[in-house]
Amino acid sequence: MTTEKNIKAVYFLGAGGIGMSAIARYFLHKGMVVAGYDKTPSELTHKLVEEGMSIHYDDNANLIPEECRKSETTLVIYTPAIPADHSELKWFRENGFDIQKRAQVLGTLTRSHKGLCVAGTHGKTTTSAMCAHIMHNSHLDCNAFLGGITKNYGTNYILADSDFVVIEADEYDRSFHWLRPWATVITATDPDHLDIYGTKEAYLESFTHYTTLIKPGGTLILHTGLEMKPNTAEGVTTWTYSRDEGDFHASDIVIDNGEISFNLVSPLENVEGICLGQPIPINIENAVAAMAMAQISGCSAEELRDAMRTYEGVDRRFDFKVKNQRHVLLSDYAHHPMEIYHSAKSIKELYKNRKVTALFQPHLYTRTRDFYKEFAESLSILDEVVLCDIYPAREKPIPGVTSQLIYDQLKPGVEKAMVKKEDVLDYVRSRDFDVLVVLGAGDLDNLVGQIASIINSK
Repeated sequence: MTTEKNIKAVYFLGAGGIGMSAIARYFLHKGMVVAGYDKTPSELTHKLVEEGMSIHYDDNANLIPEECRKSETTLVIYTPAIPADHSELKWFRENGFDIQKRAQVLGTLTRSHKGLCVAGTHGKTTTSAMCAHIMHNSHLDCNAFLGGITKNYGTNYILADSDFVVIEADEYDRSFHWLRPWATVITATDPDHLDIYGTKEAYLESFTHYTTLIKPGGTLILHTGLEMKPNTAEGVTTWTYSRDEGDFHASDIVIDNGEISFNLVSPLENVEGICLGQPIPINIENAVAAMAMAQISGCSAEELRDAMRTYEGVDRRFDFKVKNQRHVLLSDYAHHPMEIYHSAKSIKELYKNRKVTALFQPHLYTRTRDFYKEFAESLSILDEVVLCDIYPAREKPIPGVTSQLIYDQLKPGVEKAMVKKEDVLDYVRSRDFDVLVVLGAGDLDNLVGQIASIINSK
């Protein structure tokens, strides 16, 4: 994956991130020494240790293993979330190590493989996981580096002897500018990460620049109606897609009794009788994009049909934890207003006559500050909203920015409450929910197993 032929050890700064762990597993698979630092232990770091990785949780250069202390044989990979004054990062820099961002390493792969990349504000984890599942089960096969744990494989990467690599292209910190896609989907360009980009215009320009990186002879599959303007090289083919219109779209959609079927309308070959293995309305659009990319790569109609029928979903993406006649509990990673809008709309479409409650933990002070009105607008689609405190992730508090901003903007008629994270389990015990969805990218998801047990006991 790196151009250096003599790499024997790989050290990760931010080892427990979902995207970082996929690359760590790649190098473990290659038989290299793999070690790293992360701020806190998690289920993911525990699994990596079981698989052979050495991880510690104190920022201390003395804890770097001996095998990773030789600059000529060690590659260091870091996530942008690691601060510049991190002592281990400083030690590696001072001692002349080859230090790369995760995205740079993935970019190297797209130069030696046909990169099938999925970019966009939301929908990219599901779309890339669907595409990887189709490709992996086709005659083409693929490698894949994904932003979530797929239920089909129980992991976030696939390794194969294939010319293709499926990559979730992350726009945070302009990481996706390291990639050289052979084909790419852009799902959405609703402004996000304004702590990095500053303005909506800069965010959109970043996507425009990304389209210049598509290899000549490659393909851009663009969601209809996006504000960004592509700027592709000569010889790049551009197609459009959406649920209901565009070069690729769905027709004859049937949503009934928890099942979803439709036909794929395609400029290459129409495919009838698609049934979604994870039958959620928003997945119609995601499936159209994934199938478009797989079809362009050479997958057959039968391979598309079989893969969509057997696709099981991704952890924390519209993830059913309890599903019976009396109660429904879902966990969903949605943490941007448009993601929440699509999630809420899908849930209401699936459960037309049932009361839907959202338990939402906002992610980042800056995102809450920039979009609290939009969050309230999207959440107001639901019947009841319970707000927790903001999950800070990498940020310091901003005076006056709390979940109360969203609470105060919720539409009249929406039942609402504020609950501290430490009181969530007691709150769930005290209520009888019909359909409950836990929303957000923070750590509230750590309580979902206990919430499921409480609901199942009612």
